[in-house]
Amino acid sequence: MTARLQAAEKLMNVIAEPTKLPLVYVRGFAGDTSGINSVVEDPFYGFNEGSTHVRVGADNQPSFHQFESPLLRLHLDEGYKILVEGGQGSYLQNHDRIPPDSVWIHRFYDPSATTWSGEASEFRLEDAASDLLRLIDTLKAKSGAPRVHLVAHSMGGLICRCLVQKVLPDLGRDPADCVDKLFTYGTPHGGIAFDVGFGLLEKVRDAVGINGADIFGPRRMYEYLTPAADTQPDGPPDSWNAREMPDGSGSFPKDRVFCLVGTNPHDYEVAHGLSAATVGARSDGLVQIENARVPGAHTAFVHRSHSGRYGLVNSEEGYQNLRRFLFGDQKVEASLTGHRLPPAEDGVAWQAEVRLSVRGLPIVMHERLASHWCPIQLPGQPSQASEQEAAGEDSDGAVALTTAFLGSALARPSGSPAMRYALHLRILTIRERRGILLFNDHLEQAADFDDILIVDIGTRESGPGIWAAWNSTIPGAIRDLDLSGDPLSDEDPRGGMWIAHIPVPQSAWPILGEGANVRLSVSPWS
Repeated sequence: MTARLQAAEKLMNVIAEPTKLPLVYVRGFAGDTSGINSVVEDPFYGFNEGSTHVRVGADNQPSFHQFESPLLRLHLDEGYKILVEGGQGSYLQNHDRIPPDSVWIHRFYDPSATTWSGEASEFRLEDAASDLLRLIDTLKAKSGAPRVHLVAHSMGGLICRCLVQKVLPDLGRDPADCVDKLFTYGTPHGGIAFDVGFGLLEKVRDAVGINGADIFGPRRMYEYLTPAADTQPDGPPDSWNAREMPDGSGSFPKDRVFCLVGTNPHDYEVAHGLSAATVGARSDGLVQIENARVPGAHTAFVHRSHSGRYGLVNSEEGYQNLRRFLFGDQKVEASLTGHRLPPAEDGVAWQAEVRLSVRGLPIVMHERLASHWCPIQLPGQPSQASEQEAAGEDSDGAVALTTAFLGSALARPSGSPAMRYALHLRILTIRERRGILLFNDHLEQAADFDDILIVDIGTRESGPGIWAAWNSTIPGAIRDLDLSGDPLSDEDPRGGMWIAHIPVPQSAWPILGEGANVRLSVSPWS
């Protein structure tokens, strides 16, 4: 077999019909008793909420776009069953077998509501995590599924992390034997912090614990995210970081975690906008951008708010990232490699902006923009580990741009042989002196480099493979583009991954250097 055929077989043989697993939704923080009583009135704890508003176009004004809800779309698109018989708990009690492709709501707030008969119990996050394990064990036993998917909003992601980082390890159980993938919408993995008050607001919250909000402070987070065997009686050590998930044997793999990060605080209307003003611009209105992701986990940034009419959960952007992470069969990673920025000048900083779009979808899957307070920093001399981490760099100096999950079984245009996505890359400079931006030679919204890489993955007459081209080299409209000819060569002799480097256009050489490339790595995902 020729090397080319071997490479093609390596890429395409990874595609298999995905096995459906039970999906459990874990909602976010409800606040006081009144909020809890309101939450329990919803049969699906908010997973059934849709939206009709979207901000598109240059003026960022509201337009109509109907998103039915993640619950309904999972049913329509993936065939997931919604099983209720006077309640999902009753259904589980009355049936010995359930289909694995089913959606379940973890109703952890029910015992704390005062609207039922009987005495309400105080909510405790660790109890919610233990109850989640009982639900998972029941679903596994009755469906025959080896694991479940966990999908969580806000505090719900901390309940899930308590499960995999404390509850299961304390029982001597491997989290990977219970949970297959964890997807979080706007979870405060690093806690909730404020841009005002110089830390005083956080100290008051953690000391008083109003409505249990101290669960978003470091001491309580340390308690429910640390196994009993590793807990220190004096509280978290100085080096402890709530965002970090442990590595090593018995730890839940971070490659199975996806963090959806919101970057739109302005449409978060809780407390008439006071929350967003307090948390600051670099947030979704409640959770700051840096605190919404786990280092080493997959991440997408979308211009959505923590909740509300422009919220994360009830958005097309959130659902499309969720669907492809759970059910996609290929993972495509893009990195900037071999770049050499111009010699460092005092006060000059380089930034990259990226947008990721998938053909056939009405939304942008991922966008990191300076206007959204989340560009990728490009250090001129990447020698320090801290600088590399801040820029998302690998040990070889490569800067991670995007990770896309694609599904070969998802809809494509009629007759199209390939999955197509577009990576929009912009390189910008900013100049400052003593913390003050300089605008003498500044052109607002003008990038030093701006181009779009079009990538096709699939099968053509020449066989399976990957094709790519920069928009600046394409005549006419992108929709008419037919990337034909031989695919890119596979540069990785190992099995299970296809790697290719696409040189940047010549117009980028004065900025990024002649050796700069976008590296594409395609690997199986299941």
